[in-house]
Amino acid sequence: MSTPLAIEPLRFDPTFEHIADDEVDTIERLVEALQQIQQTTANDYHHAVRSVHAKTHGLLDGELTVLDDLPAPLAQGVFATARTYRVVMRLSTNPGDVLDDSVSTPRGLAVKIADVEGARLPGSESHTSQDFVMINAPMFTAPTPKAFASNLALLAKTTDRAPGGKKALSSVLRGVEKVVEALGGESGKLKSLGGHPETHILGETFYTAVPVLYGPYFAKLSIVPVSPELTALTNAPLDTNGHPNALRDAVSTFFATQGAEWEVRVQLATDIERMPVEDASVRWPEEESPYVAVARIRAAPQPAWSEARSKAIDDGMVFSPWHGIAAHRPIGGVMRSRKPAYEISAAFRGQFNGCPIHG
Repeated sequence: MSTPLAIEPLRFDPTFEHIADDEVDTIERLVEALQQIQQTTANDYHHAVRSVHAKTHGLLDGELTVLDDLPAPLAQGVFATARTYRVVMRLSTNPGDVLDDSVSTPRGLAVKIADVEGARLPGSESHTSQDFVMINAPMFTAPTPKAFASNLALLAKTTDRAPGGKKALSSVLRGVEKVVEALGGESGKLKSLGGHPETHILGETFYTAVPVLYGPYFAKLSIVPVSPELTALTNAPLDTNGHPNALRDAVSTFFATQGAEWEVRVQLATDIERMPVEDASVRWPEEESPYVAVARIRAAPQPAWSEARSKAIDDGMVFSPWHGIAAHRPIGGVMRSRKPAYEISAAFRGQFNGCPIHG
């Protein structure tokens, strides 16, 4: 018998979403910035990569097992019944150009859950997956699509320029970020520009950062390392000096000899004022609604990266929060802006590379 939740989740109301009068124009600017990034890198590499999170550090197969006897508010969508799904996991960093790992930026994790049942989201009717796209921060760096578009416009201007300068800047920004954190703070802006600590990517906790529907409720999700081999890597330093693919090499070395286990956790919203839908930069207070485990992901020892696997997944797959079921519809302006951005980016990759996107 399931244990009752200690919180009272808030049911989602459509009035929680507010579409700005100029949101269409804002999304057009956002898409233009992403297209500029993608066209620049495609011309340079003679191969199209993603407009954000271009560099892959690990490509993993695993299994997601939904926990037994979840309380009713948690037993929703993918997590409605205890069963096991196949998953593909893609570890990355956020720039749209493929940089030396000594340019230390925030990390991402995209998860594709296979053979999910349920009414599909518009545009994903031909798919059967539920995708969750995550970053290693509990909130987004930009509050709104307009701020998101401004950040991307800045990135577009610096894409694939002066890689040596980016390394030097990253070193400076890491030092500044250390000072900020020593004083009890943290700067998403500094991290996004190259000030992320040089740590092992497998020790990270990843978050959707922005909300999705969770059946009749709404929530943020996280994926948290729980096996001892993974938790030992949380904040573990990683030397990237002279090692342009240090993160990828570290992931490959790990999975060559051992497996890993993560928990999937859900933070249900309880207060629309303190847990807003339209301000993606707000960290929802965990003292009011803690993240609660709903599933486990296990990955066995395996080759974590290869050219052939990169071609199959990096070139042949899309990971989009809009590939999924209606029970987990993305909500809020940042999520709305992602739909056309991901669709256009995937179409460009498929056309430029002559490789159909199939998943």
